[in-house]
Amino acid sequence: MKILTTGATGHFGAKVVELLLKRVPTERVAVSVRDPKKASALRERGVDVRQGDFDDPASLAKAFAGVDRLLIVSTDGDNETRLRQHRNAVMAAEHAGVGFIAYTSLIRADTSPLALAEVHRQTEAAIRATGIPYCFLRNNWYLENEVGAVESAANGGPVITAAGQGRVGWVVRADLAEAAAVVLAGEGHKNTVYELSGRPQTYEDLARIIGRVVGREVPVRHVDDAEYEKMLAGLGLPGYLLELLVDAQRAMRKGALDVTSGDLEKLLGRPGTSLEEGVRRILESLAAGA
Repeated sequence: MKILTTGATGHFGAKVVELLLKRVPTERVAVSVRDPKKASALRERGVDVRQGDFDDPASLAKAFAGVDRLLIVSTDGDNETRLRQHRNAVMAAEHAGVGFIAYTSLIRADTSPLALAEVHRQTEAAIRATGIPYCFLRNNWYLENEVGAVESAANGGPVITAAGQGRVGWVVRADLAEAAAVVLAGEGHKNTVYELSGRPQTYEDLARIIGRVVGREVPVRHVDDAEYEKMLAGLGLPGYLLELLVDAQRAMRKGALDVTSGDLEKLLGRPGTSLEEGVRRILESLAAGA
């Protein structure tokens, strides 16, 4: 049985591959990457490295040939680009006769007001339309999305948010990658939807947690959407990412990411990583210059 992960040189895909290699024989693990040279270390370890470009459906169909279980890791970019690329991947999976598709979606994608949710809704619908057995891994907000806030707080600054008292079920990326590996390597996940969330907390809660880790009180500065957007613009973020982050804060304020679910613990067979431990890991990574 061949298990293939897309985006295997990215932050998420790379973690999934490492976790798969601990669960299944190396010869069962394959990856699809746009530039195989960047995955040379995996090839040297015996992983089946294939070339696949989300903007080239023919290359994806070739990369997915003979694959029993496929993980489509959602791509980056504006919504139009992401949706086109996801559809290319789904079409290629159907053409290649893939036996099972796992897809990294968004928490409560079917009802979420987030602007990026539409990409996930349409991708989920495209996967269902193929008739291929599936598993939708609906991920809540990565704690790693808050690296800037953690770094600012560690340097004596405030946590800045436009989310008000909205609660967020932050999850560390490694836990979500492990959940994906469990699904790919295990049984009993056909035609399932998992809402993968941590315990919902506010930005004030997050600031208190950061404060405990760094050993001093961390203030919270509440701003409106316009001020938050201005702050992000000053960081030189690309337009699509700026819009996504402002929209996310607005949606958090409305409770879109306030989701309580036991699905993550069920898949991991343990409690999810605490925010305190997650913050500590972020600070260690920053100190190491990663």
